Amino acid sequence: MRYHVLHIETTFAETWQADIFAQQISELGVDTIDGEDYYIQSEVWEQNADEIEAFCTSTEGVRLKSVEACPDENWNATWEAEHPMQELPLGIKIIPHCAFGAGHHETTSMMIDNLLVADLSNKNVLDHGTGTGVLAIFAKHLGAAQVIAVDIDEKSVENAKENAALNNEEIDVRLGDSVPEGKYDIILANIHRNVLLANMSAYAGSLQAGGELWLSGFYETDVPILKEAAEKEGLTLTQVLANGEWRMMKCHKEVHS
Repeated sequence: MRYHVLHIETTFAETWQADIFAQQISELGVDTIDGEDYYIQSEVWEQNADEIEAFCTSTEGVRLKSVEACPDENWNATWEAEHPMQELPLGIKIIPHCAFGAGHHETTSMMIDNLLVADLSNKNVLDHGTGTGVLAIFAKHLGAAQVIAVDIDEKSVENAKENAALNNEEIDVRLGDSVPEGKYDIILANIHRNVLLANMSAYAGSLQAGGELWLSGFYETDVPILKEAAEKEGLTLTQVLANGEWRMMKCHKEVHS
């Protein structure tokens, strides 16, 4: 597999700014970040070069210094050597490869902490933007009847399937960006704010009456706009949780008699 490396200098004042930039540039196709080196599949770079260059130019504190093709190399093997298997609560094991979600980021750990104390027995769960599959695996391990996991990135889908097999959990992992048809008791979505907003109507329409939507991957300043979007779709905000700069929201779909 051919890769390009983008050499990007950043001068952010706050850690959360770096986190947001990393998340946004990953959505444009970058799948590995190592210091100032941002690795992207050559085919993806050729498709998105103009958009990535414009994004870097328009982002304060960012300078795209240079771009070069990398020698052919087994990048997955390199990543695995630098990012070994992660040991998580309940004996869950995750091999992160190049996908987001090894289990230790604040947004992921908030979701996991809440899954650990939730009643998931016989629940149908959707994990939208599954990454490594970590949240889907926890949900199934904790008693969910069915778990569907979706991601837009092919390598994330492969990684989630591998991690599900590693933990002996049966997860329906799918490639795509839309919410699969069906009704869910709990929808988990640990993604960028703009993706959450774009899918809010689909989330609300796919929840069972009495179901819950769990959102994470955003900051305190994003809470009001997400709350407004959820309420427009008939959902009620029931809880906002915090871990450092990051926030998680729980929304409920009312049961109407």
